[in-house]
Amino acid sequence: MKALLTAVPLALAAILSGNALAAEQITRDQAEEMNLVKLGSVTTETQSSPMDANARLSQKADALGGKYYVIIAADEKDRVHVLAEVYK
Repeated sequence: MKALLTAVPLALAAILSGNALAAEQITRDQAEEMNLVKLGSVTTETQSSPMDANARLSQKADALGGKYYVIIAADEKDRVHVLAEVYK
């Protein structure tokens, strides 16, 4: 029982801290004003919503070590295809 009381708060903290570290979408103007360093580009393609594509871009930006990303191209025909630049 004591281990359970310790494990539950630790699991919740891990989940909440993971969301807090997600890369944030910003505008190109914000990236310039903040003098951010460009790390590279990421792309995603999905049949689901633009919100899902945004979440995937955030995950990919995190994987590159980025804190921010700027969407530079998007296409929504039968699939959602998005290209973004990643910054730190």
